[in-house]
Amino acid sequence: MSHFCPTRHPSFLAFFLFGLLLILPALSQAAESYPEAPGAVAARLQARYDAMRSLSFIFVQQTEGQMTGRPRKGGGKAYFLKTGGLKRMRWNYDSPERQILVSDGKTFSMYFDNLHQMIVSPAKKIEEDMTYSFFTGSGKLVEDFMILGANKNMVEADDDKELRIIQLVPKNSESQVQDIHLWITADSLIRRIEIRDQFDTRTILTLSDLKADFVNADDEKAIAEMFTFSPPEGTEIIHQ
Repeated sequence: MSHFCPTRHPSFLAFFLFGLLLILPALSQAAESYPEAPGAVAARLQARYDAMRSLSFIFVQQTEGQMTGRPRKGGGKAYFLKTGGLKRMRWNYDSPERQILVSDGKTFSMYFDNLHQMIVSPAKKIEEDMTYSFFTGSGKLVEDFMILGANKNMVEADDDKELRIIQLVPKNSESQVQDIHLWITADSLIRRIEIRDQFDTRTILTLSDLKADFVNADDEKAIAEMFTFSPPEGTEIIHQ
């Protein structure tokens, strides 16, 4: 399964991924000693995102590891929509420099403001990415990953005890990803994603201001404006 990193150009390294069932309230101290099983968390997570028609969130992305040099940080806002048989997305990076990644379900474009370039390819290319496929409802966690409990150090470092953490290990032995940890809210939304590749490089996405079904699926004008992008005059267009 392919894996892309919008903040690298032109070769995009492993990148990110992207909740369900409310945690049953503890009825006693004994019940509290038996937290929700990882498989149950993954199941409700899958169900929630499958049921969504659209999703938006603000994100902060950090990448760190021996292969990357000093830690790098960026952020912006992302949008996803599935309607009319098409899966659309848009990532607006505001920092460290302006980048826009957008797919209207047929074409996928990556615009890099500092390079004055836009790379255009068929949307099928991005649909193979695990993050994109999951947020648009076509990715299946139990088919692509082994669902495990979180590493002990992840749990000990977490300050928010209301979140449930699960670990995903790709079933594909050729995957660039070593494992993924997801922090999931009681109402089945992802708040944090941490991906570790085969070189121990970690990519961490922290999500906030999550809004499910934020757009009217019948508002074709608003959808067209959100999921298309015309680069500034003079931009070099590269077709792949």
